[in-house]
Amino acid sequence: MSPAARFALLFAAQFAAVGILMPFFPAVLRDHGLTPGQISAVLATGSAVRLFASPTMGRAADRLGDARLVLAASAVLAAATTTGFAWGSGFAMLLGVAVVHALVMAPLTPLGDALAVAAARREGFDYGRVRSAGSAAFILAAILAGQAVALRGTSAVVWLFSLCLLATAGCAMALPRSPVAARGAGGFRAPFRDPAFRLLLPLSGLIQGSHALYYAFGTIHWQAAGLSPGVIGLLWGEGVVAEVALFLWGKPLVERLGAPGLALVAAGCGMLRWAVMAETTWLPALALAQLLHAATFGAMHLAAMRVLAGMPLHLAATAQTLHASAGVGLAFGVLTFGSGLLFARAGGQAFWAMMVLCALALPLAWALRGALARRPGGAG
Repeated sequence: MSPAARFALLFAAQFAAVGILMPFFPAVLRDHGLTPGQISAVLATGSAVRLFASPTMGRAADRLGDARLVLAASAVLAAATTTGFAWGSGFAMLLGVAVVHALVMAPLTPLGDALAVAAARREGFDYGRVRSAGSAAFILAAILAGQAVALRGTSAVVWLFSLCLLATAGCAMALPRSPVAARGAGGFRAPFRDPAFRLLLPLSGLIQGSHALYYAFGTIHWQAAGLSPGVIGLLWGEGVVAEVALFLWGKPLVERLGAPGLALVAAGCGMLRWAVMAETTWLPALALAQLLHAATFGAMHLAAMRVLAGMPLHLAATAQTLHASAGVGLAFGVLTFGSGLLFARAGGQAFWAMMVLCALALPLAWALRGALARRPGGAG
């Protein structure tokens, strides 16, 4: 089996797990007797733990010199701790399970990306096309999860999630072994010596974080406007399909634009998308705006991967996990909290604030070109 196929299977297993549990996790907690406030506390605590755990595990992977082992071990431990959400009861126990689960779950996605971008540069395959397997699996898994909940109740998704994590561990161990880099060199501060990495963190934070209001309150906003659940589901699905299309067929565009151009496209399209969301709930306009998800999420993700692919091999996992936590994760958490306050005051008009975030990202995206040019070889 080719390296590209092995990474496609890894992404499919990883994102199938996310697609199974993410839509129904609050309902799992609710069915174990937790109140809305307790559910929020469990979710927020897990997010906070991941912010700190992810870079720590990434640094451990770099020191070990084989990120596959850390990825596989984390997936097995995450599969085991997941079962606590099926067996546990009471707020204190479920909160404890959430903390342990977040610790071991945190590095899965960034370590997978770190290994994939390094292999793509080494083996010459298209990272975006391989990554599209994860997005497609997310859609299919979410549909499967809905059917499982209808037949067996919310606890069914816990066991399906655990099985997908075990599959992730198996796929991780089947990956080709990367060349061993210098172990223990640098530290958490080492990636920040790269000016492109320093720019990438706030750039990703602004553009990816601008999705916080959409993820948290987009459905509620559209329901209030009278859109049916079926239509809302199609709008969400349309965005992910557009993302998959970019990953599958966007390589010529990605190569032409490079990381700075992709980031500029993401910021500009973000301004347009959130302006439409702020001003109208007219279905044709929303349908067109949802196509921009390919740019606002997909283009920025590919830009970040290109920047991170140029990091030294012995810092790859550290840089990926720092980007996922200190860049995207921290911004997303803060902006999700702020979105609740904004939406309560302004409703759909709160999307103008998300438009401003993308506008603030424009000069950072422009400056990224100069930062990458100063790298040896101009990687990016």
